[in-house]
Amino acid sequence: MLLALDVGNTNTMVGVFDGSDLRAHWRLSTRRAGTSDEYGIFVKSLFDFAGLDFRAIKAVILSTVVPTVQGPLEEMSRQFFSVEAVVVGPGLKSGMPILYEAPRDVGADRIVNAVAAFELYGGPCIVVDFGTATTFDAISQRGEYLGGAICPGIGISAEALFQRAAKLPRVDIARPKSVIGRTTVTSMQAGLYFGYLGLVEGLVARMRDELGGSAKVIATGGQAGLLLAESPIVDHLDPWLTLTGLRLLYERNR
Repeated sequence: MLLALDVGNTNTMVGVFDGSDLRAHWRLSTRRAGTSDEYGIFVKSLFDFAGLDFRAIKAVILSTVVPTVQGPLEEMSRQFFSVEAVVVGPGLKSGMPILYEAPRDVGADRIVNAVAAFELYGGPCIVVDFGTATTFDAISQRGEYLGGAICPGIGISAEALFQRAAKLPRVDIARPKSVIGRTTVTSMQAGLYFGYLGLVEGLVARMRDELGGSAKVIATGGQAGLLLAESPIVDHLDPWLTLTGLRLLYERNR
């Protein structure tokens, strides 16, 4: 079996594949200061909870945008599974031409998502990933990574509003009943929810135009279901897209 790890700034996704079958998956808070032993014991506890055999893992693939966790996770792979982790980064074969002006600048998670989206849904397509930052990635009809856009995630936006406006409270991100709020809390929720939805729909519309108007839109990430459940712009909601991309990259590089 394959253990796939995607470490983001806020959340870490863990997936266990048996061939192409995703046997188990978890979305967890990212721990930036763990040791290899701590990570290994924690992963083992997840396996025990899911009724999986920890010893069945024969390969590990890792993608991270948090540099401090890469070393401990690579050591965990050696110590607990006796394998060298495949790390997503420069030099790894993706099978996708990267047309960014500086290809090494593209975040590992963005390439992983692009590979999975093109494999599963074809091109042209746009991947919208709702993480700490919300990223928009464009893939051509021929499967080329073209680039995209990055903006603050909705969580960052909500926190900035609370911290920079003295009289505004911290609020949960939720869909209010109306765009016209009748309290301070519902007014903030309306601005965050519908304002952010408008941002996403506007960016996607402009990117679609540049791609010729027919690009499919794939949404992923922790907030994707909440924000885009009622949006007509989304063709596919795939919360575990990144894990699928990690599996595909492992298969192309083993």
